[in-house]
Amino acid sequence: MLVVLNSAIFIMFAYSFFKPATARDWRTFGAFAAFVVALFVEMYGFPLTIYVLSGWLQTRYPGLDLLSHNSGHLWSTLSGETGDPHFGILHLASYVALAAGFILLSNAWHVLYQAQRSQTLGVTGPYARIRHPQYLAFVLILLEFLLQWPTLLTLAMLPVLLLMYARLALTEEATMREQFGQAYLDYEKRTPRFFPKLSRRATAH
Repeated sequence: MLVVLNSAIFIMFAYSFFKPATARDWRTFGAFAAFVVALFVEMYGFPLTIYVLSGWLQTRYPGLDLLSHNSGHLWSTLSGETGDPHFGILHLASYVALAAGFILLSNAWHVLYQAQRSQTLGVTGPYARIRHPQYLAFVLILLEFLLQWPTLLTLAMLPVLLLMYARLALTEEATMREQFGQAYLDYEKRTPRFFPKLSRRATAH
C-alpha cells in the first residue's frame, strides 16, 4: 500500500507541473514514473539492494540492522554517519534538490504552456538561461531520490534516463529548428543546452 501511495503522490505531483501533451512528453514522464516506482518498491516493498549487498554489509558493518528502514539510507552508512540519517547532510541536501527541481519544472512549464498557446518560441524565464530546463528539473528530482535512497536498480536506470533526456532534447531542437528557423538558430547560439553560463546572463531577444 505504501508503495502505491507514495508512487502515486510523487507521480501526480510531477504530472501537475509537467502536464505531458505530446508523445515525446509522455515518454519523458513515463521514464520518470518508472524510476519513482522502482525506488518506492525497494523503499517500502522488497529491499532488493539490501538483500544483494547483505553479505558485504554484515561483514563491513556487523552492528547494522539490515531489517530497519534506516539501513536503506546507504549513503549514510557508507559515509560513516551516525544518528538518524533523515537529519544527515545528504538527506538535507536532497530536499534542496527536490525543491529546486519542482520549482524549475513549474517555471519551465509556465513559459512552455504560454509559448504553445501563442505558437511562439519560449525564451523567457528559465528558457532564457538554458534550452531544456524541464529535463534538468527531472534530473534534479532523480538526484534527490538517489541522495535519499540509492538502489542498484535506480542507479542503473539513471544513466539510461540521462541518455534518454539528451536524445529527446536533440529531437526537440530539430523540431524547433524546422518550426522557427533562424529565430531558433539565434536562440541556440546564445543559450546553453543544459548548464547556464556563469560568466554572463543569457539574454532573450
